Amino acid sequence: MTTSVPPITALEKRIRARREQRDILLISHAVLGYPSFETCAESIAEMLAAGVDIIELQIPFSDPQADGPFFTQANQAALTTGCTVDECFEFAEQVCARFPDGDFVFMTYFNILYRRGVASFVERAASVGVKGIIVPDLPIEEADEYVAACDRHQIAPIFMFTPATSAERMSAIAARARGFVYCQARFGVTGSHTQFDDSVRAYIERCRAATALPIAMGFGIQTAADVSFLRGQVDIAICCTQAVRVLVAEGPAAMGRFLADLRAS
Repeated sequence: MTTSVPPITALEKRIRARREQRDILLISHAVLGYPSFETCAESIAEMLAAGVDIIELQIPFSDPQADGPFFTQANQAALTTGCTVDECFEFAEQVCARFPDGDFVFMTYFNILYRRGVASFVERAASVGVKGIIVPDLPIEEADEYVAACDRHQIAPIFMFTPATSAERMSAIAARARGFVYCQARFGVTGSHTQFDDSVRAYIERCRAATALPIAMGFGIQTAADVSFLRGQVDIAICCTQAVRVLVAEGPAAMGRFLADLRAS
């Protein structure tokens, strides 16, 4: 029996090219419509100026199961002010056009794709210029239509490993993943700081053994010391909640300075 080789996406190619220049890449985040679309646009400009390599554009959802209290509140606030999925697509198209050297991925929950039609959602995501999609609550057993649509439109379906994922399941996830694999650093939801220690190092080794794709680690990366720990072990550090906390408390320029400090660590 022959096994088909997963396609190499534009996102993966860009990650590998950047890794030749940088010892670790950085991902950060915008909750679209929070605190406003205008602030999101300002924060994205600051993120890119700070050297952020990939930006997650989160389409708000009423029950964001992988997110902690801070992002849950942010999602609800965006929805309360009337943020719609169509507005998120329009915003994504604008920032992809404004920042052609940036790499943007959607992050949202499967209900959004289901309600709009999986194939239609993926097609429109590709058309506005995003290079990947993260859907944390979509299990691989139900992802065939989604992965096929992503492959048709040359967009990366980004899947997740967790510390509880078995080697067998990691292999199954890796077969469907494109672009990079998102390695959840710890159990639970986003927002709390992770203690980076030998157990995380051993987990990263398991992730490396399971996939040839670039690996990114998120959930609880909040300090320069966290990024320093990950340097040389993963390809990408993901800092989302703490960066958006700084945005809300101090504004886009402060968010940019915070992320630049992580980059320079």
